[in-house]
This record gives sequence, structure tokens and C-alpha cells, in this order.
Amino acid sequence: MAKPVSPPGLALLIIDAQDVFLRALPAAGTPLTRRCAFVAAAARLMQIPTAFTEQVPAKLGATNAAVRAAAGSKAKVFGKSAFSAFGAEGLGEWLRKQGATHLLVAGLETPICVYLTVLDAITKDFETTVLVDATGGRRPDDFPPVYRLLESAGARLLPSETVFYSILRDATHPQFRDFTALVKQYA
Repeated sequence: MAKPVSPPGLALLIIDAQDVFLRALPAAGTPLTRRCAFVAAAARLMQIPTAFTEQVPAKLGATNAAVRAAAGSKAKVFGKSAFSAFGAEGLGEWLRKQGATHLLVAGLETPICVYLTVLDAITKDFETTVLVDATGGRRPDDFPPVYRLLESAGARLLPSETVFYSILRDATHPQFRDFTALVKQYA
């Protein structure tokens, strides 16, 4: 039997990476768009189930095309009007169906939707890691108090490469070379 590509129980949740929000960020969201695409591509490579949420997509549009494409066709998309991703109908059930026990969280905005989603995930007994280099918002000065509170609530706060290299654990992992190529591609 083949060695699993990633540990069981992981899922990636990318929150509201929609062009309308990304354009409102410093540098028109280009750095965050690239980091979200990177984590989506890494999750795809490592066969980690991925879901996107979209804030009122009928009015605000869909997930950024490059980010969505990086995740591949198996990624699931959930529309929502609530600020927490768990307000998206069916998301919690989908995560449980995937066997998710640990969420990797990316997207925006850190002090609103990411914050509320992570708090809800923790209360729903998901271990949660915020991929700090793949989260963002309009006002970076708001991030430190939000991160402190999330950490005190039980969330882990780590850069995405730290998390994905921790999944690989060793240069002999079957996905090591492909992941290293992704790191270079999205540098």
C-alpha cells in the first residue's frame, strides 16, 4: 500500500479570496493572491481537501481565478453572507465528510472573517492553524491583537512553508521535489 501524501484529518480553508477584496489590499493584493495560490497548489499536491468561501458571491464575485485554478477541480466552493465561514451552508458537514479534524486557514480579512472563522472552528473542536503569510487585510496594524487572541484561544499561527515542510518531514517524501518546485514558483 502506498504511503499517504499527507497526514489524515487535514483540510485547507481559503476564506473570501475574491478579486473585489484583493484589489482593496496594499499592492492591490498581489502578494496575498500569490500566497493563497501557493497554499492551494501545495494542498492539491499533498491531496489535502480544499474549500473556498465567497462572501455574497452574487454581488461581490467569485474567488480569484488564479487561486481557484491552483486548487484544482476537486476544491469545493461555499457562498456565505455571514462573516464566519461556518455560516456557509454545508461547510461544516463537508469538512466532517472529508474527515477533517485540523483546519489550515488562509484568506481574508484577518481581523474579520478569518478571526471569526477560527474562533468558530475551535468551538467546533477543529484544531486550527492560521497560515499567517497567506492571510491578510486592509489594515495590517489590526493583525497583532487578532493573532494574540487567536493564539490564546488555541489556534496555531505559522507560515505556510513551515506547515507544509512539516507535513513532508523529510527530503525523501515522494512529494518533496514537486513541493520545492512550488516554493520556487511562488517565491
